[in-house]
Amino acid sequence: MTTLKHFPVTASAADILNELDLNGALVIEGFLTSEELDRLNAEINPALEKKPVNHAHPNAAVEFFHGPHTKHLTGVANVSDTFVNAVLLHPIFKLVGDQILLPNCSDYTLNLAHVLDRGPGSGDQLIHRDQDVWPRELTSAIGGHVQFASLIALSEYTADMGATRVVPGSHRWPHDRVPKPEEIVIAEMAPGSAVIYLGSTLHGAGSNRTDAVRRGMHTSFCLGWLRTEENSYLSISRERVRKMSRRAQELLGFGVHDGIAKGEGFLGAVDNGIPADMLAAGRL
Repeated sequence: MTTLKHFPVTASAADILNELDLNGALVIEGFLTSEELDRLNAEINPALEKKPVNHAHPNAAVEFFHGPHTKHLTGVANVSDTFVNAVLLHPIFKLVGDQILLPNCSDYTLNLAHVLDRGPGSGDQLIHRDQDVWPRELTSAIGGHVQFASLIALSEYTADMGATRVVPGSHRWPHDRVPKPEEIVIAEMAPGSAVIYLGSTLHGAGSNRTDAVRRGMHTSFCLGWLRTEENSYLSISRERVRKMSRRAQELLGFGVHDGIAKGEGFLGAVDNGIPADMLAAGRL
Protein backbone atom coordinates (compact mmCIF):
# COMPACT_ATOMS: atom_id res chain seq x y z
CA MET A 1 0.00 0.00 0.00
CA THR A 2 1.63 3.27 -1.14
CA THR A 3 -1.06 5.74 -0.09
CA LEU A 4 -3.76 6.06 2.50
CA LYS A 5 -7.24 5.48 1.20
CA HIS A 6 -9.30 8.68 0.90
CA PHE A 7 -13.04 8.87 1.50
CA PRO A 8 -15.52 11.74 1.15
CA VAL A 9 -17.13 13.06 4.32
CA THR A 10 -20.35 11.44 3.04
CA ALA A 11 -18.82 7.95 3.01
CA SER A 12 -20.88 5.17 4.54
CA ALA A 13 -20.32 4.01 8.08
CA ALA A 14 -19.41 0.56 6.76
CA ASP A 15 -16.69 1.93 4.46
CA ILE A 16 -15.11 4.03 7.21
CA LEU A 17 -15.19 1.31 9.86
CA ASN A 18 -14.00 -1.41 7.48
CA GLU A 19 -10.99 0.67 6.42
CA LEU A 20 -10.06 1.43 10.02
CA ASP A 21 -10.28 -2.26 10.82
CA LEU A 22 -8.23 -3.24 7.77
CA ASN A 23 -5.49 -0.59 7.69
CA GLY A 24 -5.86 1.36 10.96
CA ALA A 25 -6.07 4.76 9.24
CA LEU A 26 -7.84 6.67 6.48
CA VAL A 27 -8.30 10.21 5.18
CA ILE A 28 -11.69 11.93 5.24
CA GLU A 29 -11.81 14.64 2.59
CA GLY A 30 -13.84 17.72 3.48
CA PHE A 31 -14.06 16.76 7.15
CA LEU A 32 -14.63 20.49 7.77
CA THR A 33 -16.38 22.79 5.34
CA SER A 34 -14.45 25.78 4.04
CA GLU A 35 -16.56 28.05 6.25
CA GLU A 36 -15.86 25.95 9.35
CA LEU A 37 -12.16 25.89 8.53
CA ASP A 38 -12.02 29.67 8.15
CA ARG A 39 -13.93 30.25 11.40
CA LEU A 40 -11.79 27.79 13.32
CA ASN A 41 -8.54 29.39 12.17
CA ALA A 42 -9.88 32.87 12.91
CA GLU A 43 -10.87 31.83 16.44
CA ILE A 44 -7.54 30.20 17.32
CA ASN A 45 -5.23 32.73 15.63
CA PRO A 46 -5.18 35.27 18.52
CA ALA A 47 -4.24 32.58 21.05
CA LEU A 48 -1.59 31.06 18.79
CA GLU A 49 -0.02 34.45 18.13
CA LYS A 50 0.78 34.70 21.84
CA LYS A 51 2.52 31.32 21.96
CA PRO A 52 6.32 31.01 21.80
CA VAL A 53 7.80 29.21 18.81
CA ASN A 54 9.67 26.73 21.00
CA HIS A 55 7.16 25.33 23.48
CA ALA A 56 8.58 24.60 26.93
CA HIS A 57 7.37 21.55 28.85
CA PRO A 58 8.07 20.40 32.42
CA ASN A 59 9.14 17.01 31.04
CA ALA A 60 12.17 17.19 28.74
CA ALA A 61 11.17 14.03 26.86
CA VAL A 62 7.78 15.51 25.95
CA GLU A 63 9.41 18.77 24.88
CA PHE A 64 11.76 16.81 22.60
CA PHE A 65 8.82 14.79 21.26
CA HIS A 66 6.98 17.91 20.06
CA GLY A 67 10.21 19.40 18.78
CA PRO A 68 11.48 22.94 18.19
CA HIS A 69 10.14 25.49 15.68
CA THR A 70 6.62 24.65 16.85
CA LYS A 71 3.79 26.68 18.36
CA HIS A 72 1.50 24.59 20.54
CA LEU A 73 -2.06 25.53 21.57
CA THR A 74 -4.04 23.45 24.06
CA GLY A 75 -7.41 24.18 25.67
CA VAL A 76 -8.91 24.69 22.22
CA ALA A 77 -12.49 24.42 23.50
CA ASN A 78 -11.85 27.51 25.61
CA VAL A 79 -11.15 29.71 22.58
CA SER A 80 -13.15 28.19 19.72
CA ASP A 81 -16.88 27.58 19.44
CA THR A 82 -16.25 26.05 16.02
CA PHE A 83 -14.03 23.41 17.58
CA VAL A 84 -16.81 22.45 19.98
CA ASN A 85 -19.62 22.41 17.44
CA ALA A 86 -17.87 21.21 14.28
CA VAL A 87 -14.97 19.08 15.55
CA LEU A 88 -15.77 17.72 19.01
CA LEU A 89 -19.33 16.83 17.96
CA HIS A 90 -18.49 15.72 14.41
CA PRO A 91 -20.72 12.79 13.37
CA ILE A 92 -17.75 10.76 12.10
CA PHE A 93 -16.10 11.01 15.52
CA LYS A 94 -19.37 9.80 17.05
CA LEU A 95 -19.54 6.93 14.58
CA VAL A 96 -16.01 5.75 15.33
CA GLY A 97 -16.27 6.31 19.07
CA ASP A 98 -19.56 4.46 19.39
CA GLN A 99 -18.29 1.53 17.35
CA ILE A 100 -14.78 0.96 18.67
CA LEU A 101 -14.72 2.46 22.18
CA LEU A 102 -18.14 1.74 23.70
CA PRO A 103 -17.50 -2.03 23.86
CA ASN A 104 -14.93 -1.25 26.57
CA CYS A 105 -16.64 1.58 28.48
CA SER A 106 -20.01 3.10 29.31
CA ASP A 107 -18.93 6.34 27.60
CA TYR A 108 -15.81 7.81 26.03
CA THR A 109 -14.28 11.23 26.51
CA LEU A 110 -12.00 13.75 24.84
CA ASN A 111 -8.44 12.75 25.59
CA LEU A 112 -6.63 15.69 24.04
CA ALA A 113 -7.15 18.49 21.54
CA HIS A 114 -4.31 20.74 20.50
CA VAL A 115 -3.13 22.75 17.51
CA LEU A 116 0.44 22.50 16.28
CA ASP A 117 1.99 25.15 14.06
CA ARG A 118 5.11 23.32 12.85
CA GLY A 119 7.42 25.86 11.29
CA PRO A 120 10.29 25.64 8.82
CA GLY A 121 13.08 23.46 10.16
CA SER A 122 10.91 21.21 12.33
CA GLY A 123 12.16 17.65 11.94
CA ASP A 124 10.74 14.17 11.74
CA GLN A 125 8.85 13.17 14.85
CA LEU A 126 9.43 9.79 16.43
CA ILE A 127 7.15 7.17 14.90
CA HIS A 128 4.86 6.16 17.74
CA ARG A 129 1.50 4.82 18.89
CA ASP A 130 -0.73 7.31 20.71
CA GLN A 131 -2.07 4.70 23.11
CA ASP A 132 1.41 4.16 24.54
CA VAL A 133 0.76 7.07 26.91
CA TRP A 134 -0.95 4.41 29.06
CA PRO A 135 0.75 1.26 30.42
CA ARG A 136 1.18 -1.28 27.65
CA GLU A 137 0.18 -4.09 30.00
CA LEU A 138 -3.19 -2.41 30.50
CA THR A 139 -3.94 -1.70 26.84
CA SER A 140 -2.90 -5.24 25.87
CA ALA A 141 -5.06 -6.80 28.58
CA ILE A 142 -8.18 -4.92 27.46
CA GLY A 143 -8.18 -6.85 24.19
CA GLY A 144 -9.84 -4.04 22.25
CA HIS A 145 -9.46 -0.40 21.34
CA VAL A 146 -8.73 2.19 24.02
CA GLN A 147 -8.36 5.28 21.82
CA PHE A 148 -8.67 6.76 18.35
CA ALA A 149 -7.35 10.05 17.05
CA SER A 150 -7.26 12.41 14.10
CA LEU A 151 -5.12 15.11 12.60
CA ILE A 152 -7.08 17.79 10.78
CA ALA A 153 -5.27 19.85 8.17
CA LEU A 154 -5.85 23.51 9.04
CA SER A 155 -3.44 24.60 6.29
CA GLU A 156 -1.85 22.98 3.26
CA TYR A 157 -0.68 19.53 4.32
CA THR A 158 2.01 18.32 1.93
CA ALA A 159 4.98 15.99 2.24
CA ASP A 160 7.43 18.90 2.02
CA MET A 161 5.56 20.71 4.80
CA GLY A 162 5.79 17.71 7.11
CA ALA A 163 2.45 16.00 6.60
CA THR A 164 1.81 13.16 9.03
CA ARG A 165 3.58 9.88 8.25
CA VAL A 166 1.42 6.80 8.86
CA VAL A 167 2.13 3.06 8.82
CA PRO A 168 -1.02 1.34 7.50
CA GLY A 169 -1.68 -2.04 9.06
CA SER A 170 0.65 -1.43 12.01
CA HIS A 171 -2.28 -1.72 14.43
CA ARG A 172 -2.00 -5.47 13.85
CA TRP A 173 1.76 -5.70 14.34
CA PRO A 174 3.75 -6.96 17.32
CA HIS A 175 4.67 -3.95 19.42
CA ASP A 176 8.40 -4.24 18.78
CA ARG A 177 8.19 -4.40 14.98
CA VAL A 178 9.92 -1.42 13.36
CA PRO A 179 8.50 -0.13 10.06
CA LYS A 180 10.63 -0.23 6.94
CA PRO A 181 10.84 3.04 4.96
CA GLU A 182 8.64 1.61 2.21
CA GLU A 183 5.92 0.80 4.77
CA ILE A 184 5.52 4.46 5.78
CA VAL A 185 3.08 6.58 3.78
CA ILE A 186 2.45 10.32 3.92
CA ALA A 187 -1.02 11.66 4.66
CA GLU A 188 -1.04 14.51 2.16
CA MET A 189 -4.43 16.22 2.15
CA ALA A 190 -6.21 19.46 1.44
CA PRO A 191 -7.07 21.99 4.16
CA GLY A 192 -10.16 20.85 6.03
CA SER A 193 -9.49 17.16 5.48
CA ALA A 194 -8.54 14.79 8.30
CA VAL A 195 -6.57 11.61 8.77
CA ILE A 196 -8.27 9.37 11.34
CA TYR A 197 -6.35 6.51 12.91
CA LEU A 198 -6.47 4.03 15.75
CA GLY A 199 -4.48 4.51 18.93
CA SER A 200 -2.49 1.40 18.00
CA THR A 201 -1.47 2.70 14.55
CA LEU A 202 2.12 3.92 14.12
CA HIS A 203 2.51 7.48 12.89
CA GLY A 204 4.52 10.68 13.37
CA ALA A 205 4.90 14.18 11.97
CA GLY A 206 7.27 14.74 9.07
CA SER A 207 9.97 17.35 8.49
CA ASN A 208 8.95 20.80 7.30
CA ARG A 209 11.34 21.59 4.45
CA THR A 210 9.47 24.68 3.25
CA ASP A 211 9.32 28.34 4.27
CA ALA A 212 5.69 28.02 5.39
CA VAL A 213 4.04 26.90 8.63
CA ARG A 214 2.10 23.64 8.59
CA ARG A 215 -0.91 23.85 10.90
CA GLY A 216 -2.67 20.73 12.13
CA MET A 217 -5.13 19.94 14.90
CA HIS A 218 -4.67 16.70 16.81
CA THR A 219 -7.85 15.44 18.49
CA SER A 220 -8.19 12.12 20.28
CA PHE A 221 -10.83 10.28 22.29
CA CYS A 222 -10.35 7.51 24.84
CA LEU A 223 -12.25 5.18 27.15
CA GLY A 224 -14.09 7.24 29.75
CA TRP A 225 -12.40 5.55 32.70
CA LEU A 226 -8.85 6.30 31.56
CA ARG A 227 -6.86 9.30 32.81
CA THR A 228 -6.77 11.80 29.95
CA GLU A 229 -3.66 13.53 28.64
CA GLU A 230 -5.30 16.95 28.83
CA ASN A 231 -7.16 18.09 31.93
CA SER A 232 -10.16 19.59 30.15
CA TYR A 233 -11.99 20.46 33.39
CA LEU A 234 -9.38 23.11 34.21
CA SER A 235 -8.69 24.13 30.60
CA ILE A 236 -12.13 25.62 30.01
CA SER A 237 -13.92 28.35 31.91
CA ARG A 238 -17.18 27.44 33.61
CA GLU A 239 -18.89 30.28 31.73
CA ARG A 240 -18.06 28.65 28.39
CA VAL A 241 -18.95 25.14 29.51
CA ARG A 242 -22.42 26.26 30.71
CA LYS A 243 -23.25 27.46 27.19
CA MET A 244 -22.35 24.15 25.54
CA SER A 245 -24.66 21.30 24.66
CA ARG A 246 -25.02 18.46 27.14
CA ARG A 247 -23.07 16.10 24.87
CA ALA A 248 -20.18 18.55 24.50
CA GLN A 249 -20.06 18.89 28.29
CA GLU A 250 -19.92 15.11 28.68
CA LEU A 251 -17.13 14.71 26.14
CA LEU A 252 -15.14 17.40 27.94
CA GLY A 253 -15.32 15.49 31.21
CA PHE A 254 -18.41 16.96 32.85
CA GLY A 255 -20.35 13.71 32.61
CA VAL A 256 -19.67 10.59 34.64
CA HIS A 257 -18.54 7.11 33.70
CA ASP A 258 -21.40 5.04 35.06
CA GLY A 259 -20.47 1.36 35.03
CA ILE A 260 -22.81 0.31 37.83
CA ALA A 261 -24.90 -1.91 35.53
CA LYS A 262 -21.75 -3.89 34.69
CA GLY A 263 -20.72 -4.23 38.32
CA GLU A 264 -18.22 -1.38 38.01
CA GLY A 265 -18.08 2.09 39.55
CA PHE A 266 -19.47 5.62 39.21
CA LEU A 267 -16.51 7.77 38.19
CA GLY A 268 -16.17 11.55 37.94
CA ALA A 269 -18.87 12.63 40.40
CA VAL A 270 -18.92 15.94 42.26
CA ASP A 271 -20.69 15.89 45.63
CA ASN A 272 -22.13 12.51 44.55
CA GLY A 273 -23.74 14.14 41.53
CA ILE A 274 -23.21 14.43 37.79
CA PRO A 275 -21.25 17.61 36.98
CA ALA A 276 -23.34 18.39 33.88
CA ASP A 277 -26.52 18.25 35.99
CA MET A 278 -24.93 20.58 38.52
CA LEU A 279 -23.93 23.01 35.76
CA ALA A 280 -27.53 23.07 34.50
CA ALA A 281 -28.82 23.70 38.02
CA GLY A 282 -26.33 26.50 38.65
CA ARG A 283 -24.61 24.53 41.40
CA LEU A 284 -21.24 24.33 39.68
